[in-house]
Amino acid sequence: MPTAYRGRFAPSPTGPLHFGSLLSAVASYLDARQQQGTWLIRLEDVDGTRCSLDFQKAILDTLYSYQLFSDEAVIIQSERHDLYQHYLEQLIKQDQAYPCQCTRASLKATQGLHPKRCQCDLHADHSWRAQCDQGIFAFVDPIQGPQYFDISQPLNHPVLKRKDGYFSYQLAVVVDDHLQNISHIVRGADLLDTTGQQLWLYQQLNWQAPELCHLPLIINEHGDKISKQNHAKAIPNGDLTVLQRVLHYLGFSHIPTDLNLPRLLEWASQHWSRKQLSQASLSLDENDQDLIR
Repeated sequence: MPTAYRGRFAPSPTGPLHFGSLLSAVASYLDARQQQGTWLIRLEDVDGTRCSLDFQKAILDTLYSYQLFSDEAVIIQSERHDLYQHYLEQLIKQDQAYPCQCTRASLKATQGLHPKRCQCDLHADHSWRAQCDQGIFAFVDPIQGPQYFDISQPLNHPVLKRKDGYFSYQLAVVVDDHLQNISHIVRGADLLDTTGQQLWLYQQLNWQAPELCHLPLIINEHGDKISKQNHAKAIPNGDLTVLQRVLHYLGFSHIPTDLNLPRLLEWASQHWSRKQLSQASLSLDENDQDLIR
């Protein structure tokens, strides 16, 4: 792991930036700035069936309107398939990945899980799966506290490359974070479920995993996370009130009302602390429902 702080925000351009995504972006930015670190933007458009150039542009325009600029060139995953293929082949050579032709229908008996190596005709379309049968990983999350992952419970071999040729998030995110020398990741707690498999990939590739910090989820009045899947609307660009509400949910108190957007972001960078946040999910105030619908 590099000694200097290097963080990142890595949205998928499958829709415009919504309030929950902006909260994650601001938190990761403040964490980097508070530690005089480098902050990067990466567009995770590895799934070409769901991502679009229009959403890619919209997300960057929105981030820039909130003065959230990448300290280095923005990386776009769809331009890096050769890199992912290289490391997939390394896992294949290590016998840690295998071909698979199973379908969702064939996995119904195991509730969608793929718990064992299967037979495959390499001359037909197939995916590649990671054979992560065992591995216990533990770390202390700065917000969520002690974390423990036994990837054999439940046992599931995740897809690394799909039948249609697109690489999975699991492989791409690990490769990119390593190659970009990311030292710290601040992201939503909804990604904790896949963390064990990512740590397994770091281990197989003989890489040091970044320090992981998972933010509490922000949820609506029904207890659902604010997300594209739940039809959260796009946030307006460069809206000072929206940034003030983001800071409110990130645990800031006595937020100045006489600062413009760049100065408010600078103030927040100086006063940021992960200790402001708890493990519990954050419920959107009734008066803030218009931010998501």
